[in-house]
Amino acid sequence: MGKRILKDKIEQNRRRIRVVILLLILVISSYMFFGIYKESKIKLKENDNNIALEKITYEEEIEPKEIIVQIPDTYLDYEVTAKLEIPKINLETYVLKEYKTEGLDVCASKYWGPEPNCVGNFCIAGHNYDKERMFNHLIDLQIGDEIFLTDNVNGEQTYAIYDIYKVKPNNVAPLSQETNGNKIITLITCVNYSRNRLIVQAKEI
Repeated sequence: MGKRILKDKIEQNRRRIRVVILLLILVISSYMFFGIYKESKIKLKENDNNIALEKITYEEEIEPKEIIVQIPDTYLDYEVTAKLEIPKINLETYVLKEYKTEGLDVCASKYWGPEPNCVGNFCIAGHNYDKERMFNHLIDLQIGDEIFLTDNVNGEQTYAIYDIYKVKPNNVAPLSQETNGNKIITLITCVNYSRNRLIVQAKEI
């Protein structure tokens, strides 16, 4: 009788384990499906590799202004050029001045373009790691959402998102500096379920 009771308990435990495993599979599958669905809603732009990535010198004279909000010159021993805030996704991160592999593990970094809040296309790259100061929730943004960029020369300026799309890794079109005299921000990160890059572009308002 004792052996039979023990056998029944073992079988019950096995059933519970199978149920837990099944539930875990369902949760993970739902999470992946939702992520793939969100990515599928973003348009993919064709490659455009005709833009030369030559070093551009920006000689625009910037008159010093009285700045109310100051940002630190360094963050964890990395030189800082700006502060980026996106209230929609509760993102607040510094933008490092130099694009380096180790720096990207800390927070976003300038990838290309002029100084922050100047005429041109200020391009910022960041990992989509699931932790603070990363670009993991860029995929949740929508046209019209606001982005705030602050630096110690021009202060805080507000931008509105006007385009969200995906490109192949070798597509350099999002780095174009032809902005018709506008101030543009381009945010660049990876997407979870493909090798594409997610691009979010915003214009000063």
